[in-house]
Amino acid sequence: MSYATYSSRADMGELRRLRSLLPPELQSWVTVEPAMDVGPPLITSEELGKDQVEVQIDLPKWEQLAIDQRNLLFWHEVARVQNDTIPRDGWEMAALAIGLGGAVGELWVQDGLLLMLALGLCSISGWRLYKRNNAEKTLRESMDADEKAIALATRFGYSLPNAYKSLGSALKTLIEQTPKKKQRDRYVKRLEALKRSANRAKDRIRSDRDTSRAY
Repeated sequence: MSYATYSSRADMGELRRLRSLLPPELQSWVTVEPAMDVGPPLITSEELGKDQVEVQIDLPKWEQLAIDQRNLLFWHEVARVQNDTIPRDGWEMAALAIGLGGAVGELWVQDGLLLMLALGLCSISGWRLYKRNNAEKTLRESMDADEKAIALATRFGYSLPNAYKSLGSALKTLIEQTPKKKQRDRYVKRLEALKRSANRAKDRIRSDRDTSRAY
């Protein structure tokens, strides 16, 4: 058996394994495929249609991670789908281009009403683009997805401590492997938030044990 054939079979096996980690309620409309772009992210999602989302994996990078790390990063992406925070190819960029073109044209013909309409279209589309790409909002959504990934892991049989440990390990690996400072800083902030969440979970478990002993 050639290496290429072995690699292809291993990749297909991993994709099937990941599909089995999808919650039953997502299996009919979420697919898992290898990334085809040049230099793709490790894992990302794309909305293909109204009721179809594709999770894309950079398999060569992916297979360098431990299984537990892969599982938790995959569930993080699944959580983003569940939380409806997958970026969409919206109308904003087209509207901004139309608005800017219209504004320039109306300046030339000096039609005040149409100029105001064009500028209004620019401001609305520009504001929506800003909100969609706001770094703080994106980070908050990632932290929320981390929390939900922990819950998904326990749903699939992980103990709570092991779920936190696996996701924390995955984030540490991403920090070490990410050369871009801005992206690395986001992973650092997610790891710090995850540690705080793990400590809160420990406190809750300890409190529950103390309460049960009291009775």
